[in-house]
Amino acid sequence: MTRGLTLLFAVAAGAAVGNLYWAQPLLEAIAGDLHASAAAAGWLVTATQIGYAIGILLVVPLGDVVDRRRLTVLMMLASAVVLVACALAPSFAFLLVALCLLGITTIAGQILTPLAGDLARDADRGRIVGTVVAGILTGILASRTISGLVAGLGGWRAVYAAAAVAVVVLAGLVWRALPPLAPKARVSYSNLLASVGAVVVRERPVRWTLALSTAGFATFTLFWTSLTFLLAGPPFNYPVSAIGLFGLIGIAGAVTAQRAGRLHDRGWSLPATGIAWALVLASFVIAAFSGASVWMLVAVVFLLDVAIQGQNVLNQSRLLALSHEARSRLNTAYVTANFIGGAIGSAVAALLWSAGGWTAIAIAGIVLGCFGLCVWSLGRKGPLTATKLAENP
Repeated sequence: MTRGLTLLFAVAAGAAVGNLYWAQPLLEAIAGDLHASAAAAGWLVTATQIGYAIGILLVVPLGDVVDRRRLTVLMMLASAVVLVACALAPSFAFLLVALCLLGITTIAGQILTPLAGDLARDADRGRIVGTVVAGILTGILASRTISGLVAGLGGWRAVYAAAAVAVVVLAGLVWRALPPLAPKARVSYSNLLASVGAVVVRERPVRWTLALSTAGFATFTLFWTSLTFLLAGPPFNYPVSAIGLFGLIGIAGAVTAQRAGRLHDRGWSLPATGIAWALVLASFVIAAFSGASVWMLVAVVFLLDVAIQGQNVLNQSRLLALSHEARSRLNTAYVTANFIGGAIGSAVAALLWSAGGWTAIAIAGIVLGCFGLCVWSLGRKGPLTATKLAENP
């Protein structure tokens, strides 16, 4: 994994996951153009997320048993075709189906991440995986801003057309940069899918890491969902364009957190994870007193993003180090757990906001921070070496 190839992986992974979020700032424009209600437009994001979950569960595990170069490029080209269909969508129903298919096909980032772990040397694995993960996080955070800017210049359809061109270019670069990659294992598809759950049940370090990551992503989405409610109402009353700019602060946090991979390589993964959870707790303590101060909120956004994205890199690096043969399946379990945590965080945010506003959100964040520290403290005292999964691929 040269610096150039690592950068290509990060950009390609970020572009792939960015496809999930193009629609978020465009819902009103899409609804007006396709004669749909605002409530119906909200289903566009949901359909994309459902499709992504399906793709993660049914396609990503194939990375352990097929040529990953071919699989990655095939999925990227498939997502480009679907992006074109989104740009040309004649009706709301057509776009809804197309976005679900886009979610299924835009999973290249979750194939490239374990592949980066395979191609990296042991001494550099944390740094390289951290760079690719930082690319994914940057894609998530930047996609909303880019989408709004492009749509402002050429309309919402131009966003999907431009994304299709970018994905095709990146697919060509990935194809040229990678050699054919032989399958790592010979497993039937049904056994392959079953082994995703089996490794979680069998391996304690996997369960411990997934508990930390699920809690982390629940905390992350809890904060960002409620932050939108806070900034849209008094005393801020910010427009959507101004709220979107807070994502740029998150990008700074994601870039800073990329350094967490180096901590893993130096053997500091476990203590650094504990520090990250302490920062999560501190962030929500500050947030409890920042409901009327934009500068305090900026500090909270930065601190929380460094903490969550840093532990994300550390958790994923530790997980991918457990097995060479089953990295794609481990990554499937990891992303699925994060998806569940994110969904829980968003749902809880809406309920807590209605019940107690920003104060309730801050208290919930403090509780989650304490929970994460407890899980970290209990888990780090036990054995953190897993049975070689290669023996049971």
